[in-house]
Amino acid sequence: MKKLTGLAFFAFAFVAAFAVQAQTPVAKGYAVGDAVVEFQVRKIDNQFVNLANYASQKGVVVVFMANHCPFSKAYEDRLMAIHNKFAAQGYPVLAVQASDVTIYPEDAYEVVQSRSRERGFTFPYTIDESQSVARAFGASRTPQAFVLVRTGGKFVVQYMGAIDDNPQDAAGVQKHYLDDALVSLTTGRAIQTNTTRPIGCAVKWK
Repeated sequence: MKKLTGLAFFAFAFVAAFAVQAQTPVAKGYAVGDAVVEFQVRKIDNQFVNLANYASQKGVVVVFMANHCPFSKAYEDRLMAIHNKFAAQGYPVLAVQASDVTIYPEDAYEVVQSRSRERGFTFPYTIDESQSVARAFGASRTPQAFVLVRTGGKFVVQYMGAIDDNPQDAAGVQKHYLDDALVSLTTGRAIQTNTTRPIGCAVKWK
């Protein structure tokens, strides 16, 4: 019964997310192969982090999240696992809360701080208060992942889209899109699927 209730909740959230998205067109944003413009977002210690902070890394995995979103919450453990697996190989996760906090107060900076501490996130959980970063990326869903690879002093998008194909059940995942892309990068192979459709809550715009 609990599993059925959970599935029903995700189904409702999925429909609601698409209903809202239809009213909120998103800028085109980056495509695979595009270089990302420098940006900064605020960490829970009130300091800012930007791409220059990742200059010693092979890349960075930017994931747009939202505290209010059940899809984002469902992926928290999976994102920690991805960060713990790939950060040492040069691809750490950078999570960014970008939804309008006036629509969902639980997306506010103070809640980002408390959520990160309560869950013990191993990756930085930050906030994009102006939504300029989310708009530049063309983020439309939470969660939505972008794998950036440092190439010639620039960070270039090499994967964008969903984390995997099953937000409801981690044990039932058939396609590990983000993990597969990162395995390809860390083993010197071409990414087979570099774009997928993100599944989650619509980003709430100001």
